Amino acid sequence: MNTLKQEKVAGIIGGMGPEATVDLMQRIIRNTPALGDADHIRCIVDNNPKIPSRMKALLENSGEDPGAAMAAMGRRLEAWGADFLAIPCNTAHNYLPDVVQAVGIPVLDMVDLAVQQARAQKPGLRCAGIMATPMVRITKLYEHRFAPYGITVLYAIGDDEQNLFRIIKEVKAGKVTPALREELLAIKQNMLGQGAEVCILACTELGILAQEDANTLDAAEVLAKEIVRLAKSQ
Repeated sequence: MNTLKQEKVAGIIGGMGPEATVDLMQRIIRNTPALGDADHIRCIVDNNPKIPSRMKALLENSGEDPGAAMAAMGRRLEAWGADFLAIPCNTAHNYLPDVVQAVGIPVLDMVDLAVQQARAQKPGLRCAGIMATPMVRITKLYEHRFAPYGITVLYAIGDDEQNLFRIIKEVKAGKVTPALREELLAIKQNMLGQGAEVCILACTELGILAQEDANTLDAAEVLAKEIVRLAKSQ
C-alpha cells in the first residue's frame, strides 16, 4: 500500500518572514510521528519574501496589495499538487479571504485555530493577551474571532507595544538573543498583570524566541499540529 498516495500534501504560502517559514517546517517535522523519511508529510513551500509589505499596506495605506500576491501563490501551490494551504503569518491572515476565493482547496485559518485552542486550554477564558504586530491590532483579527464567545482581547500598550514590534523586526533581521527573550518575557508578564489569562504568540517570529507554557499559546505551533493532523487524516 502506498502511504504517500493516502496522505494529503500541504502547501505553504511562506516568506512572511523567511525564518518563520523555516521555523514552521521544523515544527511540522517535530510534530510528525516518524520512524524514517517516508513517515514525514510532503510540503510544497513557496518561501517568498517578495510579497508586498503588509506594514505599508495596513499602516501606511501605500504599496502593492499583498492579497493579490498571496492569491497568486495559492493558485500556483494548488497547481503544483497541494491539497490544502497554510499561511505562517498572523498579519497576513487579513488577506485570507483573497486566498480562499482564489483556490479550490481548503485554506487553514491559523488565527481561528489559535482561538479554539486557547478556549480548550483555558476553559472559561474571559481575556486573551495578543502579542503581535500593530497591524494585527488594527485589523482586529483576533477580536473578530473571539467576540462570538464573549472573550475580550488585550494588547501590549505604550512602550511595550513599541518594544514588541522592535523585537519582531530584530528576529526578522536574524537577531535571536537571550536579551530579546528576556524583554519578551517581561512584556508577557505585564500583559498577564493587566488581566490576560493566556498570552497568544500571534506573530510567527515570536515563537522563535519564546516557548509555550501554561499561560502562553503559540499560534505557529497550533498551525503546525493542524497541518500534520490534516495531512495524515484519511
